[in-house]
Amino acid sequence: MKETNRRAEARVTAPAPDRGSGPSPGAGPPVVVLLTCAMAFSMMQLFLIGALGPRLVGELGISRTVLGLTTTAGFGIAALLSPVAGRLVDRVGPRRCLVALLLTSAAALTLIGAAPGPAVLLVAVALGGLPQALANPATNKVVLAAFPPERRGSVTGFKQSGVQFGAFAAGLPLSLLAAGVGWRGAVWAAAGTAAAAAVWAARALPADPAAAAAGGVRPVASSRGVVWRLAAFSLLLGCGIASVNTYLALFGAQRLGMPPTTAAAMLAALGVAGIGGRVAWARAAGRPGRAEVFPALLAAGAVGAALLLAAALPVRLLAWPAAVAVGVFAVSANAVSMVLVMQRAAPGRAGADSALVSAGFFAGFAVGPPLFGVLVSATGYGPGWLLVAAEFAGAAMVALPRLLRGVDGGVRPEER
Repeated sequence: MKETNRRAEARVTAPAPDRGSGPSPGAGPPVVVLLTCAMAFSMMQLFLIGALGPRLVGELGISRTVLGLTTTAGFGIAALLSPVAGRLVDRVGPRRCLVALLLTSAAALTLIGAAPGPAVLLVAVALGGLPQALANPATNKVVLAAFPPERRGSVTGFKQSGVQFGAFAAGLPLSLLAAGVGWRGAVWAAAGTAAAAAVWAARALPADPAAAAAGGVRPVASSRGVVWRLAAFSLLLGCGIASVNTYLALFGAQRLGMPPTTAAAMLAALGVAGIGGRVAWARAAGRPGRAEVFPALLAAGAVGAALLLAAALPVRLLAWPAAVAVGVFAVSANAVSMVLVMQRAAPGRAGADSALVSAGFFAGFAVGPPLFGVLVSATGYGPGWLLVAAEFAGAAMVALPRLLRGVDGGVRPEER
């Protein structure tokens, strides 16, 4: 009887539910492509800075430490804004937030292309923290509302792979464009594409529902515990991934003697591997009872990838399989964590819970590269990659399956 009363109370007090009874009329390939584009542009500015790092260091006269601070500025702002962004998405709807995400990304990229020095570059990247904060809450809300449960894992994998499409675009086509028209022209081309995507989102996505009233259902305690553990897992995972994203091309150019375009191509290889890994692992995680096992497994694989990067110092060819392994394991683990969040989110709280996990990930992205940059400046790249391996190992420990199941045995909210 008490359980029945709780369910009735949830129906009365909850804001607009996240989960639809089935796909909406527009929930087909165009929506999936649009969500993928939104995820790509949410972090495009940071991938471009990483891929164009050798050119930026030369033309703008910035150090490795300052290059790391660009990531800190963007993800520090994203981590601070994420809790607010999650509640905002729950209140005003994902369509408005996705349009704002794309327009802000276009503005940040335009400013990066016009930056005369490090100060303006940092301001532009900080502005890019807003689309990062909006990305996961808004896209997860669309997935929950527009797709049935059996499709959410695969759709989540595809849209999360958008981040790696961004890495690929920055590492290969935009780097090649930069070689021809200059790095500023390449960044401005990306800005124009983001603005065009904002127009597409405004026309293609269904209108948002009326703003929900304040309040809502209280989440189950065990589910909230899982969300907090996923946030801690994402913090450590983000530290390692961000260090690789920011310094991989510079490592290849400065330490392994690669031309700038070849070094940037390693980042593209990481991106391609991340695309396939996110799609495959998220689809598998969508099956009942599997999602809790994958985060620790993938983080353990990421440890091996970081050790391969360290081994690339004496054996340079190992840098390529190492970059691919980072994509397959470390990058894919973030997509699986988003699947878990959507499985555990209380009705009406998908935005807020997604934002909490994203805040941990962004905090890791803010902290990791500066630590890596300082360590590399003092001791070299070898200890830096060992630090990344230790961060991934810590993530694996936090994500042990018994900790992610919780006392409810891993039952999804829609199955309660």
